Amino acid sequence: MSARKEALAVLTACRVREAWADAALNTRLRELSAADAGLCSRIVYGVIQNEMLLDFYLSGFCSQKLDRLQPPLADILRIGAYQILFLDRVPDSAAVHTSVELAKNAGRGQAAGLVNAVLRRLCREKESLPAIPGGDEAKYLSIRYSHPKWMVKRLLALLGREGAEAFLISGNSQPPAAAQVNTCRCLAEEAAKSLEDEGVHAKRHPWLPDCLLLENAGDLERLKAFQGGMIYIQDPAARLAVLAAEPGGRVLDVCAAPGGKSFAAAIAMGDRGEIVSCDIHENKLRRIRKGAARLGLSSVHAEAADGRIFREEWRDAFDLVMVDAPCSGLGILRKKPDIRRKRADSLFTLPVVQSAILENAARYVRPGGTLLYSTCTILPEENGEVTDAFLGTHPEFSRGRFILPEPIGETGGQITLWPHLHGTDGFYICRMTRRV
Repeated sequence: MSARKEALAVLTACRVREAWADAALNTRLRELSAADAGLCSRIVYGVIQNEMLLDFYLSGFCSQKLDRLQPPLADILRIGAYQILFLDRVPDSAAVHTSVELAKNAGRGQAAGLVNAVLRRLCREKESLPAIPGGDEAKYLSIRYSHPKWMVKRLLALLGREGAEAFLISGNSQPPAAAQVNTCRCLAEEAAKSLEDEGVHAKRHPWLPDCLLLENAGDLERLKAFQGGMIYIQDPAARLAVLAAEPGGRVLDVCAAPGGKSFAAAIAMGDRGEIVSCDIHENKLRRIRKGAARLGLSSVHAEAADGRIFREEWRDAFDLVMVDAPCSGLGILRKKPDIRRKRADSLFTLPVVQSAILENAARYVRPGGTLLYSTCTILPEENGEVTDAFLGTHPEFSRGRFILPEPIGETGGQITLWPHLHGTDGFYICRMTRRV
């Protein structure tokens, strides 16, 4: 029961307190065994990733509308339904029984019969579930893959039916953790051996140097390779952004937290030079300092700064300025599935903020220096349209071509990475050079 109880607690926190699933999970997994922690995570992410589809099927077996059930009954039904429909290793009887017990433990014993009846019927009829209506393409894909309809419409416009569906499928996948090797401290082979010695399966990334893909990692912070500063966690897409920048000399990371790009730049520079890593929140700055200390990177200095407020002492002072702008996050749905719960109108003001930060950061680039703009989203209005508008009013900057590892290769100064095409987070990278 412990895995299901903790999964329900996390889902409740996400719904009631609007907590992020990954953060809520981190506070609870440490109390569970490795097996229970894995099951708990799988249930939480699985329910969020498939919520609309689960609700579609459950609504056919429940006489009451799910959103009118007393909390947390709807999530208890979803937990049971997810196990029945998606987890082959969990017997149907166990999924039903534990869901009934969850209802009792949550003080909803009077509804235990409802939970039992709905889930038992789902077990009996799961091989002949009703088809999702197919007349409306966006509605069908929205229900089938549990992404909001507004998002599906945007993806259809950007990618067409085949590409949109591939992106949605990737959004419901669970990618392995990507560990970047701190080559200032060890070789990739040494890091991999340390991980394997603790029961973690670590394999080399197929095309990104010094990157390990981890399976059965559990709590990463408990691993000797992590504690000893041999690795840090960063998606290949973010690592590629630093490769595109070719860091050297003096570097400013404007929106640095949690510090991955600053660490990657420091390692690429052999921990020489200076990297100023900025954020406006002291707790995030502490996290950057802690990470740099763990990795043994003395060139990284965390400093409080607002990316929209100009600092005269930084004018023309940096060889590289990195702007990883706040964004909608639609490229990291695999890792933060709750992002799909965002409303479309919550994204309208983001390009204004992104443009303001980029405009201010550009003043810190020395003549001949590099300005790197990146986001973890795939929407053009947050990506190419922002940099197009900036370049249209700043003739002293131009996009600079850069080469990434194969199979990506040479770009024309900007690129959007896609999960279903590149196996990375959805990510935008634009490199701009200031004329001397």
